[in-house]
Amino acid sequence: MVGRATVTVDLDAIRANAERVVAALGGRQVVGVTKVTCGDPDVARAMLDGGCTAIGDSRLENLERLREAGVRAPLWLLRSAVPAAADEVVRLADVSLESEVATLAALDAAARRASRRHAVVAMVDLGDLREGMMPGALPAFVEAARSLEAVDVVGIGTSLTCFGGVVPDSDNLGRLVELVRETEQMLGRRLMVSGGMSSSLDALIAGELPDRVDNLRIGESIILGVSTVTRTPVLGLRTDAITLEVPVIEVARKPSLPQGRIAQDAFGHTPAFSDRGERLRAICAIGRQDVVPEGLTPLDEGVEVLGASSDHLVCDAEEMRVPPRVGDALRFRPGYAAMLALFTSPYVEKVRKKPRETV
Repeated sequence: MVGRATVTVDLDAIRANAERVVAALGGRQVVGVTKVTCGDPDVARAMLDGGCTAIGDSRLENLERLREAGVRAPLWLLRSAVPAAADEVVRLADVSLESEVATLAALDAAARRASRRHAVVAMVDLGDLREGMMPGALPAFVEAARSLEAVDVVGIGTSLTCFGGVVPDSDNLGRLVELVRETEQMLGRRLMVSGGMSSSLDALIAGELPDRVDNLRIGESIILGVSTVTRTPVLGLRTDAITLEVPVIEVARKPSLPQGRIAQDAFGHTPAFSDRGERLRAICAIGRQDVVPEGLTPLDEGVEVLGASSDHLVCDAEEMRVPPRVGDALRFRPGYAAMLALFTSPYVEKVRKKPRETV
């Protein structure tokens, strides 16, 4: 029994997944991404124990959390910096992903003030239309960086799948490699090739990940064990690292069809229902303020998620072999969107299942 919605993180599963991903990538550097867990230091340590060489996050607040917790690995800022926050970026991040010359200048000034150097991966948009300069702008970006005193372009990267759903393949990743080679000739030195995120594991499996790609930024596949292209298990990874338990606060038989005139729900949608007769309904203490209910897969046989208001998760429990009682917990496996909300919500308790001691 649990008193409130609780997420349990199995750190052994995350470490094991990191080990398998690192092994599958055959010597390529893996930046373990913690942003979906809000920069959880225990998750970061499990990734590092599994062979990740650095930790990446998109929020400065999360990087500070990692620093304060004593995580000593290199930290990457995965969302381009705001120029006004340049001093904080230089203080917290060893590497940042950038695409704007104005931001480079701000980072250079901040790094000079701090008497240190800051490394940058130049981000190029290869079709997904999220962050990244268009390929034709890369030479001017790199030339601008060459004139700076305290900023070093250490690599070129891209993001795919997260916004436009574009799948990494030999074409777009091959174009990335071409851009890197052209830039290396311009600079006269070798550069890192950061070839995307978890979705690039599908390119690896398909034999389409170029050998020259030597760095990937992996979060979802390590934590959830699935492909971000198909949302199905990949590389034999464990899919049981994250479990949600939610207490039941009401159990009653109710009609499956609302009674009365239907208007919009609390979120501006007009709901549609099927008349399935009277059914056993379990109401749980969590809602859309804490989770994306469409991303929850029940682990208890016979449970069906019907929907949620801001504070209540409505489930059909008619097919459960043993009906739930008030105070019991229903268990779920969250998908990415659901997990992102769960870790962000202050109303959801987070529990870490500590790793077993290894001999």
